[in-house]
Amino acid sequence: MLNRSPKRLLQSMVCCWVAMIGGCAGSTVNWEELERAAAKVDIDIDALANSLQDETASKTVRLEVEKPNLKLGFIKLTDCAPLVIAKEKGFFDDEGLSVELAAQSNWKDLLDAVINHSLDGAHMLAGQPIGATIGIGTKADVITAYSLDYNGNAITVSNDIWSRMQENDPNLKTDHPKHPITADALKPIVDQYKQQGKDFNMGMVFPVSTHNYEIRYWLAAAGISPGFYDQRYLDGTRDADVLLSVTPPPQMPATMEQGTILGYCVGEPWNQKAVVAGIGVPVTTNYDVWKNNPEKVFGVTKQWDEKYPNTHLAVVKALIRAGKWLDAVDQNGVFLNRQEACQILSSPNYVGADVSVIERSMTGTFVFQSDDVREMPDFNVFFKYHATYPHYSDCIWFLTQMRRWGQITEPKPAQWYAETARKIYQPAIYQQAARLLIDEGYLSADEVPADDYDGYRSPTSDFIDGKTYDAKDPIAYINSFEIGNPGQ
Repeated sequence: MLNRSPKRLLQSMVCCWVAMIGGCAGSTVNWEELERAAAKVDIDIDALANSLQDETASKTVRLEVEKPNLKLGFIKLTDCAPLVIAKEKGFFDDEGLSVELAAQSNWKDLLDAVINHSLDGAHMLAGQPIGATIGIGTKADVITAYSLDYNGNAITVSNDIWSRMQENDPNLKTDHPKHPITADALKPIVDQYKQQGKDFNMGMVFPVSTHNYEIRYWLAAAGISPGFYDQRYLDGTRDADVLLSVTPPPQMPATMEQGTILGYCVGEPWNQKAVVAGIGVPVTTNYDVWKNNPEKVFGVTKQWDEKYPNTHLAVVKALIRAGKWLDAVDQNGVFLNRQEACQILSSPNYVGADVSVIERSMTGTFVFQSDDVREMPDFNVFFKYHATYPHYSDCIWFLTQMRRWGQITEPKPAQWYAETARKIYQPAIYQQAARLLIDEGYLSADEVPADDYDGYRSPTSDFIDGKTYDAKDPIAYINSFEIGNPGQ
């Protein structure tokens, strides 16, 4: 199969040439018309196309993939971009893979489809392989060898709630309030709801999603309880001041506009959609909750990986190239390819939102209000800072939050966290793919972690509450929270 760029180039070349000799009648020509026109002048388009394809793929050393035709799932969010770009820029083709990208309606259906192998793999919430493997909500061995991105989410509240937050904190009554905005100004509103016997409802996308843990983190840092999971409260609402419920990402703005929820945490473009529609205000991004936090991964079942190891390796190679393409900048730090990425993602086959909405967060800025546009080049990180590497420490952070909020019902020793991370996160596959790309000239060695890297990012206190997270001491981190279950 010919990838798109060579095909478009070939169409242009042949159209110009055929038009010169009178074979094309109009300026818009499709592939079938070109073939008919070329037939009149004895052009073997397929041979020419194959020759061009071979030339563009010349740097790639193809593996003997066991399964060349793949169906991969995704949710309509901008952070599905690495999968979309790997397909549209021909990186999958270079690896000898024919990939169908299939949009899924919600995260549960997506995970179920990967587990029952109706999908080969998918754009997943980072918590999904972890939750599935340790038996939260379902039970299956799901692994990841590739992190799709850092950051990319925000917390949005309705216009009415934002107005009341401004009343509680006069510093917010400005066109450009100081960020990050904590939930301190929200707490009196939540308290009033409780006193009046009314539920304060907010949305998140899935029980083991980054969004669930981020909105909980933001609320708890201000002394607001988001509730706990246990055998009786499977929805995580025990002792909750704010009731969090699952809402599919594309439905968030409409659900808030209907008044069912008063705010939500979701990825893009669904926060920007609220701004454009004039129904809500993003009050903080997850970059301000935890700078460079892990967000999505590419997940497959362990069984699928064991059956198709070279295919998995080829997919990871293509995704690494896509991540690098998305984060490429010029000498002034300006993104080289994000405008094109936004155009591609806006297709109804992918995110299906106006390109102008997608651009608001993908091109280095984030719009909090119509007159509050801020530089935020790291709102979406697809490659730099070693974002594509499956760090054990990222997996362990999710496990700490699962214990904090009761999804992990019993205390575990620190060793359990490290051993569980090694079952799910598979850096050896990533490292093998990276080495192949270095040999092929697509990567330089300094663009990926060294071979002796232990998989643990350095301890950090870049959190909205100033807590220090050291993945090698998860128990101390869990025990540092005033609201939450103890680690031990």
